[in-house]
Amino acid sequence: MKEINVSGQKREDLGKKASKHLRKEGLVPCNLYGEQKEDGKPVALAFAAPMSELRKIVYTPHIYVINLNIDGEHHTAILKELQFHPVTDALLHVDFYAVNDQKPITIGIPVKLVGLAQGVRDGGRMNLSVRKINVTAPYQQIPEHLDIDVTKLRIGKSIKVGQLSFDGLTMATSKDVVVCSIKMTRSATVSSDTSDEAEEEGGEESAAEGEEKAEA
Repeated sequence: MKEINVSGQKREDLGKKASKHLRKEGLVPCNLYGEQKEDGKPVALAFAAPMSELRKIVYTPHIYVINLNIDGEHHTAILKELQFHPVTDALLHVDFYAVNDQKPITIGIPVKLVGLAQGVRDGGRMNLSVRKINVTAPYQQIPEHLDIDVTKLRIGKSIKVGQLSFDGLTMATSKDVVVCSIKMTRSATVSSDTSDEAEEEGGEESAAEGEEKAEA
């Protein structure tokens, strides 16, 4: 995965009023979760980060390993959860999850379809059902996207998660989930009908030729 740097500052006042004040200053309230727990619940490191830096990891299809610098303390993390305003879509809050070299993580990886499917060549339409697939692996082994070869996929056929495998990755999404499929279209139907008619006409012509030769 690509790496990116984000700076932040610890916050002590966690109330709504303080969070609102931070947003007015161009900062976004954030939490960093790790393995530390208290009474069975994850303990969060509360901090704020500039919207100008968060924008490049939030509004993008890519996934990143994030190097957090919080008041001089360095943490390696990934995005865990985003909270947006229900009306304005403004970013309200970000949760990060700390990662390390030993513990595998589960994360959604973007799907990338590779090749021109035979079903599309025949007039069908490609339907992408899921844009990300969850995988589990040490963060260093997680790719930027999952390449899926669809070259041989025909009309009416699909590719499910259970048919996929990638070195070093364990699929966390259910194996029965359909990743992509080829749907029949009007043009494909017309093309198929035309082909059938041509074959029938060809058969009739051959039969007629046979009859003429027999009469001769």
